[in-house]
Amino acid sequence: MPNPESRLQELGLTLPAPPAAAGAYVPAVRTGNLLYLAGTLPMRDGKIVSLGKVGREIDLGQAAEAAKLCTLNALANAKAALGSLDKITRVVMVNGFVNGIDGFSDSPKVLNGASEFLLQIFGESGKHARAAVSVNGLPLGASVEVQIVLEVRD
Repeated sequence: MPNPESRLQELGLTLPAPPAAAGAYVPAVRTGNLLYLAGTLPMRDGKIVSLGKVGREIDLGQAAEAAKLCTLNALANAKAALGSLDKITRVVMVNGFVNGIDGFSDSPKVLNGASEFLLQIFGESGKHARAAVSVNGLPLGASVEVQIVLEVRD
């Protein structure tokens, strides 16, 4: 498996500060060798950068980029919980939620932004199961939310 933090650097990316919980929950919970990451939004510098409905204010390309940004924020929470992304042995599951217009059926295309990014970072270990669900609203008006489950080691 490639070194995830080196791969981020090669892609010209750095992990942001881990986003704080926006409610009565914690950003990450570890049980055994699984790390459950809370849903993350497309935030940069503490602000949501992709607001609105996909299919109206946000197009598919913008939404896929938002899913990638959500994933970068989730990885920041993983690093905060683990100390290093090197402790991730596999991406197990990605759940994605898309704030789509009525009848929106392209949520899998939006979530490909997250899935393809994880493959870039983790290689074969980034292959995962996934749900991509269109919803009628997300916290703070965000266009996309991503939740991830990781297999980890000590």
